[in-house]
Amino acid sequence: MTRLLITGGSGFIGRNLEEQLTSKYEVLAPSSAELDLLNGQAVRDYLGAHRCDVIVHAATTRSNRRLAAPPDLLDRNCRMFFNLARNQSQFGKMIHFGSGAEYDRVQLPPRVREDDFDARVPKDAYGFSKYICAKYIERSERIVNLRLFGVFGAYEDYTVRFISNACCRAVKGLPIVLRQDIVFDYLYVKDLVKLTMWFIENEARHRAYNVCSGRPVAITELARAIARVSGEVSGRKTNVSILSDGTGAEYSADNSRMLTEMGGYEFWDLEDAIRDLYGWYGANANLIDAAQLQFDE
Repeated sequence: MTRLLITGGSGFIGRNLEEQLTSKYEVLAPSSAELDLLNGQAVRDYLGAHRCDVIVHAATTRSNRRLAAPPDLLDRNCRMFFNLARNQSQFGKMIHFGSGAEYDRVQLPPRVREDDFDARVPKDAYGFSKYICAKYIERSERIVNLRLFGVFGAYEDYTVRFISNACCRAVKGLPIVLRQDIVFDYLYVKDLVKLTMWFIENEARHRAYNVCSGRPVAITELARAIARVSGEVSGRKTNVSILSDGTGAEYSADNSRMLTEMGGYEFWDLEDAIRDLYGWYGANANLIDAAQLQFDE
């Protein structure tokens, strides 16, 4: 059986990967106490002792609108990556979760293509850390870079991530509040798990791929879909409001390189994915702190 090491197993993506891949692979998902990715010797010793076929590197340090970027964000992300990458003789291959931020979100064109990479150096520390890793991967034979854009699903931080935040508001009988409309390319985490499985089981022809749904959508549309789903389940009407006029810069990508190589892939219908996630939050409503949903108002 293929032995899989998932880093960041306690995080949003890592937790979903571990839950959904354990039945198919031998999965190792050590906590940070069990494996400190910032400690080069500890990483070398762990890889030497466990001899993994595939590493899925989902661990990352980032910021959001409630949490400022730590001053050592760049150092942490690069150090975690290189502590793994420098030990390529100790594993078969590595799947690294990069980010659309590698392209520099300040001037990101809609439906960005892989060939647009390195047109600009990202100005923010998070994007720059991913850019540095991506430049190294270009010269690597055992590492593939999956650039993620808007992934959503169970276990994400519902206090700041839009789709989960809106689902939780609706579950708690609160209005859905948007700061500003924007077009995003959202990928359901269950799709991400299946796409990751393809890269685990197949040899990639390229070193980097945009991993997204390829169907950009305005978040006002998503908010209305969540309100519809909530109405179906609860019978309540959920109001949707927008705090600021205008539309923010689009954050989307072209995924044709990935789909061509895979021979196609059928993504979750977006409203079905919302319905699935809404049901998960409904079943776990006791975990939602309504006070944490009010920060936009």
